[in-house]
Amino acid sequence: MSFRVWAPHAERVRVRVDGADHEMTRDGEWWRSDATGSDYAFLVGDKEDLLPDPRSRWQPNGVHEPSRVYDHSAFEWTDQAWRGRPLPGGVLYELHIGTFTAGGTFDAAIGKLDYLAGLGVTFVEVLPVNSFDGTAGWGYDGVLWGAVHEPYGGPDGFKRFVDACHRRGLAVVLDVVYNHLGPSGAYLDRFGPYFAGSNDWGPGLNLDGEGSDEVRRYVIDNALSWLRDFHVDALRLDAVHALVDRRATHLLEELAVEVSALSAAVRRPLTLIAESDLNDPRLVTAREAGGYGLDAQWSDDLHHALHVALTGETSGYYADFAAPGALARTLRDVFFHAGTWSSFRGRAHGRPVPEKLPAHRFLAYLQNHDQIGNRATGDRLSASVSPGLLACGAAIVFCSPYTPMIFMGEEWAASTPWQFFASFPDPELADAVRVGRRREFARHGWGEADVPDPIDPATVERSRLDWAEVEQPGHREMLGLYRSLIALRRTHPALADPVRDHFHVEAEGSWLVLHRGPLRLAVNLGSDRVTVSLGEAVEVLSWGSPEISGDAVTLPPASFALVEHRACQRSGRCVT
Repeated sequence: MSFRVWAPHAERVRVRVDGADHEMTRDGEWWRSDATGSDYAFLVGDKEDLLPDPRSRWQPNGVHEPSRVYDHSAFEWTDQAWRGRPLPGGVLYELHIGTFTAGGTFDAAIGKLDYLAGLGVTFVEVLPVNSFDGTAGWGYDGVLWGAVHEPYGGPDGFKRFVDACHRRGLAVVLDVVYNHLGPSGAYLDRFGPYFAGSNDWGPGLNLDGEGSDEVRRYVIDNALSWLRDFHVDALRLDAVHALVDRRATHLLEELAVEVSALSAAVRRPLTLIAESDLNDPRLVTAREAGGYGLDAQWSDDLHHALHVALTGETSGYYADFAAPGALARTLRDVFFHAGTWSSFRGRAHGRPVPEKLPAHRFLAYLQNHDQIGNRATGDRLSASVSPGLLACGAAIVFCSPYTPMIFMGEEWAASTPWQFFASFPDPELADAVRVGRRREFARHGWGEADVPDPIDPATVERSRLDWAEVEQPGHREMLGLYRSLIALRRTHPALADPVRDHFHVEAEGSWLVLHRGPLRLAVNLGSDRVTVSLGEAVEVLSWGSPEISGDAVTLPPASFALVEHRACQRSGRCVT
């Protein structure tokens, strides 16, 4: 094989292959060597520091050690009949490989895929699996984006996982981080002008300055490799608002164009889902309509509105969502901040979502890794919210026109927290992370002693799912509800209808009603009984013993009723 590396300003580059050094030959801005072997690392200039390959496919001994040659064509796939899944009508399940099971590996996670298929989800979203320093972490401190974290099972382990998902009809979403690199092992700037400034999490990439053509190519090639070489079906793009790109064609649009072309070539849907704090619908607007052409984005405003309605928390960015009618407004409009005042930011924020933009392009969720893990103690909603309110929140998410997403364990109201953890071997870095985390939460009113030590292995263990809970009272009933809600989206097409002008929300005080074609979801989030007029209807699903009589439903506190109009049942026509 040939070893290649981009190092445009270097005067000399060597490659050490299996212990022997070889001078590399300049080829424009790239350097090349025809040496053969397995384990290799680069030496740039006259320095003797061994650097792993920026485009490494395999780091069997960690991010500071030599890379290893990896042949993508050697893996024997069994998913030749897989034709992928479109996002509309889908249900996502977000999980972290290291804490999803006791084993914390891809192979251990394969053992739970039948459970996920039985739950009814269609997409398995995996938190980042690229190489990061240490054994345990969330994955967002990755530094070698093309190499799969070895403690999880390395590149072959991930391919076995994807292959096994496809055998069960499950599409795979991979979380990727292009907005920064982690604090340990980020050697890219030793090769060329990869970095330009930094953000809250670490060094950012040079996407629009001198030498940025190859840096952009680095990102796009990495994304295409996950989709092509690992057969991944979708990418979740972390915090795209932190990508600094002032070019006429934004990196995200360029990526969308190339992913669309790859989708045509492999003849299966390939999906791009953004996480963005911009509240800008142009991200998910088609390119021919002047947008970037991404397929979907997370909608944190929907989460925040639901969180405040269920918990009553109003600190920080939750404050604005305590406004009367905030939940109904956000359900209707997607963005609560749509060119309106944000007290958290101290300025106007966002822009309206056009009425004709399909609802499936926005993900709705009660919980996710950020909204749990970035709480000081990593507490889930189940730690502070009653089962009735949890059930109501789930019903709103699954009966909304948006694409639902579940965070692992949410479906059975898992009692285990999901806390922030890392395992940097460098004691100084580990201590800096520990101190920084505690100081950050102290500014928000938490006592430093209340914040778990992110470097303590016990923090990882506490965050691991307890699968024994699935069959325990309380947990078992919540799991049954989630299964029913997911199944209803398949048996009642109106629930998965993404046309937003088919969707109507009524609300007054503590209750709200979602109109979904012939179906009505009536929810009482308050502490008093309420009676809501729905017309003559029959119950489809309920929680909390609501009473249906004539054209009205009486809802006890923290209860819901999903009903279907009798006229629709008799005639098959939709009542509006």
